[in-house]
Amino acid sequence: MISSSFWRNKRVFVTGHTGFKGSWLALMLARLNAQATGYALEPPTAPNLFDLARVGDVIDDIRGDIRDLASLRAAMSASAPEIVIHMAAQPLVRASYEDPVATYATNVMGTVNVLEAARATPGVRAVLVVTTDKCYENKDWVWGYRETDALGGHDPYSNSKACAELVASAFRSSFFAGAGAARIVTARAGNVVGGGDFAVDRIIPDAFRAFVSDHALHLRNPRAVRPWQHVLEPLTGYLMLVEAALDDSKRIDGGWNFGPGPASEQSVEALVTRFIEAFDSSARWTQDKGEHPHEANLLRLDTARARELLGWSPLLDFGETVEWTARWYRALADRRDIRETTFNQVDAYLGQRVRLVSPFSGEEGAQAPLQRQA
Repeated sequence: MISSSFWRNKRVFVTGHTGFKGSWLALMLARLNAQATGYALEPPTAPNLFDLARVGDVIDDIRGDIRDLASLRAAMSASAPEIVIHMAAQPLVRASYEDPVATYATNVMGTVNVLEAARATPGVRAVLVVTTDKCYENKDWVWGYRETDALGGHDPYSNSKACAELVASAFRSSFFAGAGAARIVTARAGNVVGGGDFAVDRIIPDAFRAFVSDHALHLRNPRAVRPWQHVLEPLTGYLMLVEAALDDSKRIDGGWNFGPGPASEQSVEALVTRFIEAFDSSARWTQDKGEHPHEANLLRLDTARARELLGWSPLLDFGETVEWTARWYRALADRRDIRETTFNQVDAYLGQRVRLVSPFSGEEGAQAPLQRQA
């Protein structure tokens, strides 16, 4: 559960708020009545969720590059946050092959700059650095990777995120270890789906573009298995992690995994098949026989730590995850109001996740049950 009283009027500085996950997080923070400031480059695609859902209306929107330390420090200092959530990144594996230097500059030195800016900003109490499930040294194990397993990465993107984890650990030990120092935690999640993702070389955005153009979707590796989860699931975990990090009765630090249960570990083919059923039954896919960079066939996270210590667990099963996603893209294809569509899904999800404080009793209680048909 997320505490409504914790987030009300909290000053939050979010990097990467113009991206896919960042836009969803900004809308969640708005619903939780936080005072959020976003710092990011222009939205990375056209179209994009930030513009479609008019996210700039609910967050103090600042354009800036995390590679520019002076600009970042000035923006963070001016907003005087209590909480920093670092999500800005170069997030694509194939793009990291094309430009490894920019990938490392953004994902590694960008993280250094965020932590350095937080160190220089009085009043920061917690910093969350978001990385990825791909930060682990992937050995194609059949069991889930635990937070204590070795970091690594075959490609520049994955490796840069492992480096970001090491940067966070070094800053935690070197500069944030004393009494009263801000807490630094990292979050690892991957294979997130949901409305508003338009990145190149991701399955659902590629499927949407193909299907609305009446083309077949070309899949590189339809048998690859991934732990699919809706974007709202790990974002909720991030918020719960921040709450726990600021609870003095708990010693919360280090890395945390957020992933779905075994039933949501499905093949790419299963994902696309379910998406077609909910979006357009006449759509089709074929297998791309060309040569492509290395991709793991299986990557699974062990989420026992988050489940046991944070009380976090997924709400949506695999079918619901795909259905919510397909409905969002169907609304876009049908030219419905995307701001309303997106907020409806946020509200339906938070309806099960948020503890509200009663204005009459001052006691916390759960909202109404999750509306499955959002």
